[in-house]
Amino acid sequence: MFETKSPSPTATKAELYGSLAQQLSGLLEGEADPIANAANMSALIFDLVPDLNWAGFYFMRGPGLVLGPFQGKVACVRIPVGRGVCGTAIERKTSLVVADVNEFPGHIACDSASRSELVVPILKNGQAIGVLDLDSPHPGRFDDADRQGFERLVEIYIQASDLG
Repeated sequence: MFETKSPSPTATKAELYGSLAQQLSGLLEGEADPIANAANMSALIFDLVPDLNWAGFYFMRGPGLVLGPFQGKVACVRIPVGRGVCGTAIERKTSLVVADVNEFPGHIACDSASRSELVVPILKNGQAIGVLDLDSPHPGRFDDADRQGFERLVEIYIQASDLG
């Protein structure tokens, strides 16, 4: 049985993401199924990262993104490439930190409580597989340290998962 370990409330972001990376590596060890790994990764993040109201995945299916495992309120099922924060991140193949989603052109509001967003694309050999999407009810919740921390977690996910 795997038990999560909450970081200290006074932990720095570097300590938080170091702990998350260590726990995620242990959680995914020996499991290659990308859906199972995405489900457990979503739960780990939602459980241990403060000030989130949604954490989950969208995967490329045909011409766009389709909802994958997540934690939070019900979500939009399909997102076209190039639309919203997720679709833009996958189109550009780069992470996006959005301080205020209301100021992002074409933002797709799945949960009106979300005010800031961080999206990290999942790329394997340059091919877009999907995105990790994180929402917060607080404007300006995410910064460059969060982006780097979540990019590290996505790399652990990619290495552990059989993404074809």
